[in-house]
Amino acid sequence: MLEDRPIVFRPPSLEDGAAIHRVVQRTGVLDVNSCYLYLLLSEEFADTCVVAEEAGQLLGFVTGVRLPRRPDSIFLWQVGVDPQAQGLGLGKRLLRAFLESPGAESARALETTISPSNAASQALFQAIARERGAQITVSPYFREDHFPAGHEAEEHYHIAPIR
Repeated sequence: MLEDRPIVFRPPSLEDGAAIHRVVQRTGVLDVNSCYLYLLLSEEFADTCVVAEEAGQLLGFVTGVRLPRRPDSIFLWQVGVDPQAQGLGLGKRLLRAFLESPGAESARALETTISPSNAASQALFQAIARERGAQITVSPYFREDHFPAGHEAEEHYHIAPIR
């Protein structure tokens, strides 16, 4: 059981950027961005990101940012769990840690985007909303034609209140 394992949840450091990039690649389902971006997030946005590690090995991560136009919201950009740690509830624990991170401290709403076919992510965010007694509002956001060919649309999820 995952709760019995010595998993540490903490802000990322610069040294975690490449490991996050590798986890993204291994998932096979997340959009793989440049390693530079994950280094930047780990260094400059560590207060709105969380990593999970066990015995020095990165098992998962959450990346996010505060939204300048909606300062009462925190936006979750990616959540990733290494395939070896999937199915153990780590995604939910990472999301909880993200909501308690220093960068989320004063946020009243959680925002993210999810593709219509991603039932696992939808279930994860619905579970967090239930835990917090929050409402979810789903609306169109990025259409397929906003992306290069082959990327599904993304719907906007607004979950509030999270406190």
